[in-house]
Amino acid sequence: MNYQRFFEEAIDQVHAERRYRVFADIERIAGAFPRAIWRSEGKVEEITVWCSNDYLGMGQHPDVVSALQNAAGRMGSGAGGTRNISGTNHPLVELELELADLHAKEAALVFTSGFVSNEASISTIARLLPNCLVLSDELNHASMIEGVRRSGAEKKIFRHNDVAHLESLLAAAGRERAKLIVFESVYSMDGDISPIKEIADLADKYNAMTYIDEVHAVGMYGNRGGGITEREGLAHRIDVIEGTLAKAFGTLGGYITGSATVVDAVRSYAPGFIFTTALPPAIAAAATTSIRHLKGSQAERDAQQRQVARTKEVLTAAGLPVMPSNTHIVPVLVGDPELCKMATDRLHGLHGIYIQPINYPTVPRGTERLRITPTPFHDDLLIDRLRDALVETWDALGIPYGAAGRPAVASSERIIPLLVPKSGG
Repeated sequence: MNYQRFFEEAIDQVHAERRYRVFADIERIAGAFPRAIWRSEGKVEEITVWCSNDYLGMGQHPDVVSALQNAAGRMGSGAGGTRNISGTNHPLVELELELADLHAKEAALVFTSGFVSNEASISTIARLLPNCLVLSDELNHASMIEGVRRSGAEKKIFRHNDVAHLESLLAAAGRERAKLIVFESVYSMDGDISPIKEIADLADKYNAMTYIDEVHAVGMYGNRGGGITEREGLAHRIDVIEGTLAKAFGTLGGYITGSATVVDAVRSYAPGFIFTTALPPAIAAAATTSIRHLKGSQAERDAQQRQVARTKEVLTAAGLPVMPSNTHIVPVLVGDPELCKMATDRLHGLHGIYIQPINYPTVPRGTERLRITPTPFHDDLLIDRLRDALVETWDALGIPYGAAGRPAVASSERIIPLLVPKSGG
């Protein structure tokens, strides 16, 4: 049997569907974010990254970097084991206390990634509840879907942010049956926000548990960076709040917070937690420093929201098809997978701008897009350059503009050259 043939055919299928992904070899430049070095086949170029999930640039914050370096110097590079076998390092204990405080919960549990925290926690919670029915938003992240699948529990999918549909499913299940509602606060591809209060009201009415994924909101919203649930004063009404350390906090890892009993149950039963090496002390120390900083500093959030608003305004004024978004996500519709890839290739090759194309299955076919994520470090000049580069790309490739069409005279018809010329061909 030719085993390789099966894998070749699988890859060929991805190519045929025009969703084969090419990784960009990027070297971030601490202190110069969002500038980075891009490498390919011996070529070296400086680019501007417009699609990073390091939303606030905390991955380069001097205090965060210093905390990581100091902890590694004192304790070494790795954790040395699972949490059960010598891996519960003191910085990790401090991190979990900091996270519980962030969300005003009794306890927290840290995982090696946000994917693992969702998969392990949802599957464990639903599995421990007798005859549990999981009600899942149709646009939930793949990690949540995998957690539901691995639980073995019955599931019902409710239409995205549709509380009427959710209520009909809850009513059909009855108050006595165990139920777990899993949803996100900020949906990362469209940038919309879930109706958290209405979902919490339904959970109270029909006696259901709630599990919210705040990975694209923690650090970003609320007076202390506790996410949308903090901003809306709803954290106390959600049973489990899940988040990440790898986006606004600029490090690595995922976590859940909740009651001491629920967190302890996940700690005791989730294979994805029990049998995984713990987060290294240097990463934990860096994450704690980042969280503490953002609890007391609004400057990063204010600056980021200002630059997001300006990006939306500038791109919309140029007639570009900016999709509606109430958050820091700025999606620009392309609507075709080949054009989407061609656009990102042109932005990179001609303008030194890196934006990863977002195609199916991450988004539905026909809604392929550029997902732009401005940070406090994308200044007004960079925003203007992005607009000019997008307009040139849209014109060159014949990509449709927004419903109103392109203005007769865009705010700038001239492509401004990069400050640092590209090198290496």
